[in-house]
Amino acid sequence: MDVAHAIEERLAALDPDSLELTDESGEHIGHAGASAGGGHYRVTIVSLRFAGKPRIERHRMVYGALGPLMTHEIHALAIHALAPDEL
Repeated sequence: MDVAHAIEERLAALDPDSLELTDESGEHIGHAGASAGGGHYRVTIVSLRFAGKPRIERHRMVYGALGPLMTHEIHALAIHALAPDEL
């Protein structure tokens, strides 16, 4: 299973209305994190679970869902987490 698919599977735990994942690893070739094997990703996730929560808590929820992927497979992750009414 590739990392992008693993990320999408784990983020499904947040019941997203929509999820857009972009692998930006190719833009970071030669970067220290890339040479260690970790990828660079950008995610936009919309979920009712984010409603009423501050940004830092939303990010913690995403990191929690990703769990061990954050230790090696993911070097950098840009998160845009929204509640449905924020679109």
